Amino acid sequence: MRAWHHLFPALPPFHAREQLRAGIGALIGISLCALVVALGSGWGGPALYLVAPLGATAVLVFCVPNSPLAQPWSAVVGNVTSALVALLVVHLVPSPWTVGVAVGGAITAMMFVRALHPPGGAVALLTALDPGPALQTGPLFALLPVGLTTATLVLAAFAYNRATGRVYPFRQPDTGKADTSPRLGLTDAQLGDLLDRYNQSANVGVVDLGRMLAAAEAEAAQHRFDGTTCADIMTTTLVTTTPDTTLAEAARLFRAHAIKSLPVVDGQMRLQGLVLQADLLAPLVAEGGVAGWRRRRGPRKLAEVMRPADGAVPHDMPVGALLNRLAAEGSEVIPVVSEERLVGILTRSDIMRLLLRGAEERPAP
Repeated sequence: MRAWHHLFPALPPFHAREQLRAGIGALIGISLCALVVALGSGWGGPALYLVAPLGATAVLVFCVPNSPLAQPWSAVVGNVTSALVALLVVHLVPSPWTVGVAVGGAITAMMFVRALHPPGGAVALLTALDPGPALQTGPLFALLPVGLTTATLVLAAFAYNRATGRVYPFRQPDTGKADTSPRLGLTDAQLGDLLDRYNQSANVGVVDLGRMLAAAEAEAAQHRFDGTTCADIMTTTLVTTTPDTTLAEAARLFRAHAIKSLPVVDGQMRLQGLVLQADLLAPLVAEGGVAGWRRRRGPRKLAEVMRPADGAVPHDMPVGALLNRLAAEGSEVIPVVSEERLVGILTRSDIMRLLLRGAEERPAP
């Protein structure tokens, strides 16, 4: 039985809702293709008909829309390329080698143009087995019916997947920006290298792999900290200021309380911004030291130097979700809010105390 278990189903059970979603999507997509064929035949143009591999394309674009094999470029270019290769083989290669060369050549060509699409192999095989319609249409066969019907199916998948909560086409790394939230310390380029090393680039995209790693990292951290939330370990004894507090008063507060940051709040304790010690030094240097600062008309206020308050987190957020932000992104302090009101501050020291909690009870290695 241990040997036979490798032959059992490899896929987990599908949720009934997902089964219904994919089935209805395929129904709509293929029906639209049939409608396009019927309309095209009525116009008296080139012969339009449905090719059987469209059924396989429907499985990919509606059941696994996040697969690189199901993306628009792979589907349309893959099927069209396979049809062109098969047509060329039919003209040049004698039987019985036609079918093998057509399928092998189609796969090689699809990989060359980075448009690997399994139904493309079926397009090549179908064309080699029954070359009559393709030879009658000529090179246009790759566009009509193969390209047009595939494009129709892809457009249907784009609209239907988006309408039913699935992302299609899948997420691509934004090459115009730096990676803002690396997963497990890995950038998009490193994730791509990892997929390439394990020969998985055709099975999952870089962004989706990053999302799964981030979710796994957060889940593991939550288990490690036994569900500890920010409210459980945050510092609640706060020294706060207002936007009208002067820089001189803020400097006095930093000296008097030996703190790393000053939250800036309004009268209802709603967070307006955050001031670090470095924020006080920048204007001092820019104005030529203490003497230049004093010559300036009127005292400067924290409203002029405070950082935005967009980094606050809710009090019930699991601590594990913040590890990457504190470590990889270099955040020093994180404000914690409840119902838009500041309730605490979370620092690296708070995380270190949590990590060391119970360390004396663990046996030495």
